[in-house]
Amino acid sequence: MRIDLHCHTLLSDGELLPIELARRAVVKGHTAIAITDHASLSNLDRLINEARIDAELAREWNIEVLVGVEITHVPVRRIYQVAAEARRKGAQIIVIHGETINEPVEKGTNLVAVSNPDVDILAHPGFITMEEVELAKKNDVVLEITSRRSHSSTNGHVAKLALQAGAKMVVNTDAHAPSDLIDYETAINVALAAGLPRGDAVKAVKDTPLQMLKKVKGR
Repeated sequence: MRIDLHCHTLLSDGELLPIELARRAVVKGHTAIAITDHASLSNLDRLINEARIDAELAREWNIEVLVGVEITHVPVRRIYQVAAEARRKGAQIIVIHGETINEPVEKGTNLVAVSNPDVDILAHPGFITMEEVELAKKNDVVLEITSRRSHSSTNGHVAKLALQAGAKMVVNTDAHAPSDLIDYETAINVALAAGLPRGDAVKAVKDTPLQMLKKVKGR
């Protein structure tokens, strides 16, 4: 079983239609994925409405496709507004594009993201602070450990602070191409490489994603 809660399609900068990515995920052993294309106020309707159509189709293969967004490079002062609007328009899962060290993300994005209970996942948060990690725990915002090479160099830092604070973590791919998808054992290895003990690795790969699915369905 594999659950990936951060994936992109050609609705933003990915390579495949949502239904194509879903099919590849089924073959790779996934029971659920989230389509979380890059979003701002300009494209919420299109992303959510178009992904929802393929999410319905994918049920034929017994895979749950969550319709979500990754709010990306939005001014810090407007993140709350965009997250609330995405939720109002039907986004099942909201990811915030965190302060990865290899993109010019506005400082303060991490802090706003972990302070907002509307946010589900803070993706690739770079050199996140302990204050921010503790807020993530308080507001039930899950911190991402990523297999994406361009963002993964700070996985160890994120994992170390999250373990100390007791914050939740999830292993995602941030997939943009079908080759980015990984199986369950590879996801476990990504968590172990970040410094997680095996028990915590299983939580990040299996237990926490399952909890998040239940949370989404209970909304």
